[in-house]
Amino acid sequence: MPFAEPFPPHIPDAALADLRARLDAVRLPEPETVPDASQGIELDALRALLDAWRQHDWRAAEKRWNAIPHYRARLDGLNIAFWHVRSPEPTALPLVLTHGWPGSVLEFEDVLGPLTDPVAHGGSASDAFHLVVPALPGFGFSERPRESGWHPGRTARAWGELMTALGYERFGAHGGDWGASVSTELARQAPERVVGLHLTMPLASPLPGDRGSADPAERGVLERRDAHLTDGYGFGLIMGTRPQTLGYSLLDSPAGLAAWLGEKFAAYADTRPEAGGGVSLARQVDHIALYWLTETGASSARWYWEAMRWVPRSAEEENARPVTVPTACSLFPADPWPTARRWAERRYLDLRSWNELDRGGHFPGLEQPDLLVSEIRAAFRDVRSAPA
Repeated sequence: MPFAEPFPPHIPDAALADLRARLDAVRLPEPETVPDASQGIELDALRALLDAWRQHDWRAAEKRWNAIPHYRARLDGLNIAFWHVRSPEPTALPLVLTHGWPGSVLEFEDVLGPLTDPVAHGGSASDAFHLVVPALPGFGFSERPRESGWHPGRTARAWGELMTALGYERFGAHGGDWGASVSTELARQAPERVVGLHLTMPLASPLPGDRGSADPAERGVLERRDAHLTDGYGFGLIMGTRPQTLGYSLLDSPAGLAAWLGEKFAAYADTRPEAGGGVSLARQVDHIALYWLTETGASSARWYWEAMRWVPRSAEEENARPVTVPTACSLFPADPWPTARRWAERRYLDLRSWNELDRGGHFPGLEQPDLLVSEIRAAFRDVRSAPA
């Protein structure tokens, strides 16, 4: 792999000492004036998150992550960090997994083994994948862009370049959140190379006339989308318009960063006890610590500024960017961006599978990794040996 260099994560001791000092000196406001989370993350919830962070062992986590083959490569002028985990199975299908915000490559930590070595995890060798898991520009250990223009389209082109350099001419793509946007665009840019696309958040919106013709199920989807846009997406508007202003706080205050990310880890997850309780505090802290110690609070916020100026602004514009590769969608009930199959079929023209699950949310790799593994395996079974 001459174009890429091993890049074992290592954070200096001084940065960890600085973090401990800042956590010890955290200044918190008075409690919210309502009995719920309608004003944002509740004070008791943030205190629990900060207490968990104070107990977090970064060095142990770093050792765990350093057991995963990790590299950095220069793509389109930017150093991109990625996991590259090859399967022991010679017929494994290359697959690129793309995360979103407030996630990271850590969303996929628990699925690496089952996807690359299914036999060792009770599965079939025919379901094996070679995995490439890049960190989005300005996230994790990927370099922070110093110029504008790193939107999902440019990122998708970089992913194609990465797969070429790794020797993968044909491959699958999976994503949720912004990873769905990058993966969708990758399938659009290189349909002759992407054998299949799997999404947990298909990017398809209702046309104006769909409200009048919606059946009861679609009306429920519309109500959930409307509620999220009016009451749950303020963070996206801030990052899409003034990310730099916000970024100063995210870089300077661990409590501010924990609140900003932790609110969404709770709000976007399936927190029902019978569904597993959502994203554990330990997994949340892994992510928050990664954002803090890589100093990517501002650069990840700027991703929204870039992406919101690039994404289609209406259902008509989405449908004018159709996807022709075989597509499978897995819909988790607590995801804040629900989509109706009828809308998706207009954009994803070869929609092979649409599975609405009974548990899980926006972070399936963290909430329901076994379910996500099953869904990804099923999504690519019929396209693995399809002719080019």
